[in-house]
Amino acid sequence: MMYICAMYSKELLKGTLDIIILKLLEENGKMYGYEICQKVKDISDGKILIRDGSLYPILHKLLKDGMVTTEEVNLGKRVRKYYSLTAKGKGEKKMVVAELADFMETLSKIVFSDGKTSAAI
Repeated sequence: MMYICAMYSKELLKGTLDIIILKLLEENGKMYGYEICQKVKDISDGKILIRDGSLYPILHKLLKDGMVTTEEVNLGKRVRKYYSLTAKGKGEKKMVVAELADFMETLSKIVFSDGKTSAAI
């Protein structure tokens, strides 16, 4: 399973993790993996919990695609890997967020076409 969620199905969340990561890196500069997982948990009030096994393959893909860079920082005997957006990643983030906003608006027109909000369903 990709996510452990109290609120949303993995099918609903599939394909959004890369957008979430890009957005968080844009807002926070550089972040390490655990920090990303905790930030998502905090922002979503615990509704979205990301496993390491889901996070790191996406981070590696973003790195391979030139969307992020890494910086290793020595912390005593440990090394922490920080991720940050590249210019290409910033452009991609802007594009996918715009696409997501358009998709959500379109989906809302279909799902809530009778004028009912989610609270009324």
